[in-house]
Amino acid sequence: MNRVVHPIEQESYRRLRARLDTSHFPPLTRAVVERVVHSAADLEYANDLVMDEGELVRAHAALHAGAPVVVDVEMVAAGITRRKTVCRLADAVGGPGLTRSAHAIRLAYEQVGPGALWVIGNAPTALEELLTLDAAPALVIGLPVGFVGAVESKAALRASGLPAVSNVSEKGGSAVASAALNALLYHPASHSEENA
Repeated sequence: MNRVVHPIEQESYRRLRARLDTSHFPPLTRAVVERVVHSAADLEYANDLVMDEGELVRAHAALHAGAPVVVDVEMVAAGITRRKTVCRLADAVGGPGLTRSAHAIRLAYEQVGPGALWVIGNAPTALEELLTLDAAPALVIGLPVGFVGAVESKAALRASGLPAVSNVSEKGGSAVASAALNALLYHPASHSEENA
């Protein structure tokens, strides 16, 4: 089933590409960079995002083979329109030493097990908790936003060696995290397999 692209989105991408040369990026990296920049209207993401094409190719294959998608908050889930997601925040309970967001990640891991794609756009503590688990993720999209813990949690993600999409700055959020996942969802399966 091919996705129909609205003329407004087509024009937005035309304008984006007129202002930002993304032609040097490999295909999936380019797709993620462009969709994140498009979602935030922020060209700086092109130099702020950190990812590896080989990891994206493997994650793309896992996603299109039906790997579960786990999100930290419903706002991220709302942005992922073509795939069912798992969000356990409503079932989570915070307490001393464990935020509600971190508990939700534990609950989600108990539900889905290893091999999922994790999309974290809101809570640095959710990302920190994921890094304590033996989740063996297909990919972690770690783009939490904020001045407290966001930069540090994303640096820890990069240091973990897990396959990931992250960024260096405090920027992030639900819209850009879901955009990164959507880039992989919308990219045709045949294109990424050619680059594997």
